[in-house]
Amino acid sequence: MICEQYHPRSTVAALVAAILIVSMVAAEAQPQPNTTRMSCAAAHQLVIRHGAIVLRTSATTYNRYVSSRASCMRTEITEPAFVPAADNRDCFVGYTCREPLGNFPR
Repeated sequence: MICEQYHPRSTVAALVAAILIVSMVAAEAQPQPNTTRMSCAAAHQLVIRHGAIVLRTSATTYNRYVSSRASCMRTEITEPAFVPAADNRDCFVGYTCREPLGNFPR
């Protein structure tokens, strides 16, 4: 007779893994705010309020925008970011983070 043992640790580990996978899928499925459907001021306020946020700028494009360098990696710099909004095709919403070009001293 084969005796199956109950292993509470492996059951808990499997449950935790399942919860993590479900939460990652749910986070992935959340739509980003679309700047073309809001005013420029509303898009800018979203960036300021959150500090860093992913905004959709068309049906197929999105990017991460930040209110300051504090939301970037230590080696990154900020670059002004302009997106299309419902009332302004060239709306300043904040900044994007990017690595500097060239060999700059740190």
